[in-house]
Amino acid sequence: MEQQEKIEIALQSIRPFLQRDGGDVELVEVTKENVVRVRLLGACESCAMSSMTLRAGIEEAVKNAIPEVKSVEAV
Repeated sequence: MEQQEKIEIALQSIRPFLQRDGGDVELVEVTKENVVRVRLLGACESCAMSSMTLRAGIEEAVKNAIPEVKSVEAV
């Protein structure tokens, strides 16, 4: 399984929690430096807690699935 597929699976694991609050996340790209770039959608775009969701939820899920990922950034 390639890295991008693993990232999508990790995002799928967190997606129900985001969707419950009216948001979602979309994979934009994975850089050569193993930085995952995502786009927060819906309620997540303007939520005051989005940076915490990004770090504690999305980044943790992705790094647990793919340890070589250095960070997750919202674009």
